[in-house]
Amino acid sequence: MKTIQVVAAVIHKNHQIFATARGYGDYKGRWEFPGGKIEPGETPRQALEREIWEDLNVRIEVGAQIGTIEWDYPTFHLSMACFWCVIITGELMLKEAEAAKWLSRAELDSLDWLPADRELVERLRNSPPI
Repeated sequence: MKTIQVVAAVIHKNHQIFATARGYGDYKGRWEFPGGKIEPGETPRQALEREIWEDLNVRIEVGAQIGTIEWDYPTFHLSMACFWCVIITGELMLKEAEAAKWLSRAELDSLDWLPADRELVERLRNSPPI
């Protein structure tokens, strides 16, 4: 099975976490943490900074790694490195997503998450407060 290496940003501010609804593909409308694929020659942190700039029009500071989610989808294996992030410049603009929300940790369960992102939500529930 093919493995796809991706990164995800858990962007936080004022005790809330940013989530986006996928705007395309088989999982259109399902919720995820923003990010994307790692390109050849990039570190996960570089990929995350680039993807967030391309998709959301903001510059971020990539903080501590939360962990890596390994998830088997029907046609590929996903390896998703997840990091705490904060916005340092810019105004959020949705270029790929169809919707976005700022959520408290208690509100995270209110969304229809992609399977791998659901695993990250579980980890966030048990992590220290932000």
